[in-house]
Amino acid sequence: MVRELHADADLSPYLIVGGGHMESRFGNTIEDIRREGFVVGAEVPMELTVDTPAGIARSMARAIEGFAACFEARRPDVLVVLGDRFDMHAAALAALPFNFAVAHIHGGELTYGAFDDALRHSLTKLSHLHFTATESYRDRVIQLGEEPWRVHATGGPGLDAVLNTPRWTDAELEARIGMPLDPAPLLVTYHPVTRETDDTERQIDTFLAALGAMDMPVVITGSNADTNNSVIRARIDAFVAAHERVGFVENFGTAGYVTMMSRAAAMVGNSSSGIIEAASLDLPVVNVGNRQAGRVRGSNVIDVADDADAIAAAIRKAVSPEFKAGLAGMTNPYGDGQAARRIVAHLKASISDPRLLNKRFHDTVVN
Repeated sequence: MVRELHADADLSPYLIVGGGHMESRFGNTIEDIRREGFVVGAEVPMELTVDTPAGIARSMARAIEGFAACFEARRPDVLVVLGDRFDMHAAALAALPFNFAVAHIHGGELTYGAFDDALRHSLTKLSHLHFTATESYRDRVIQLGEEPWRVHATGGPGLDAVLNTPRWTDAELEARIGMPLDPAPLLVTYHPVTRETDDTERQIDTFLAALGAMDMPVVITGSNADTNNSVIRARIDAFVAAHERVGFVENFGTAGYVTMMSRAAAMVGNSSSGIIEAASLDLPVVNVGNRQAGRVRGSNVIDVADDADAIAAAIRKAVSPEFKAGLAGMTNPYGDGQAARRIVAHLKASISDPRLLNKRFHDTVVN
């Protein structure tokens, strides 16, 4: 998406980086952004060191303050935000008093197990343009009162990277994960379920018990910055140390992650990448628990409760030749890998529209 914006001669994108990108324990991925050749225009530190509810709330406050300072120094024509994270919500909220346009990508989705659900719908009401991943999500954004002309079903831009990013060689990937790719490992990502934070310890212990019962190599990536992420990280660190055929990579970067997805036997956990991107690679996914409950999913996804025996059984099904054979050539409900091109075209067509900043509530039911 960012590359598509930079490639258009009529646009002058300005990249603001914050959140986990600037935290060493999340991989300090701001350096990956720079290595991709992008200039970071501004940085917004959010101090994500405390993962309690109060700590997350304070990080949100710092994010609003940081984005406000950015907009005071350099006011954009339009702010483009993607997803449902609290840092994206902070950016859109900080933009409100400045009265410029906000464009939101991936609205209209549901994730009943995470408070991101509320942030996402709030972002919809703070935004002036909407780029949804499916037609059903477009319908939901309109149901939330957004005027239909503002809402475009473009597909998810994450698929653009999956289908178009050059991949690592097997040797490069093996060097990064510290194990051979034969047999193919499970790719595992597990994040906090933020509507069930009182149950985090049991959930991660159950999940790791299921992984430990599998006679397969495993590659685990880092948990995000949500509430109680330190609990999950501590358990994962101990699990990796105790199991010889388990590797850990904090953050692969785009090319590395896409390559890992393409070589994995299956993806296991509760990451949105399993719901949205994995289908484009015919990759089986075991989706655990409620974090992604409500999202549209493809036939590659096996939903399972957070029960160790059920998770293990689902993994065995996912890696079976019969299940994998049935996914060949499947259609990803989230698009075709051309989302960024469509989003840029709609941005350019809408940015000078005199109606853009004058939102009106669109009633879908008239009494």
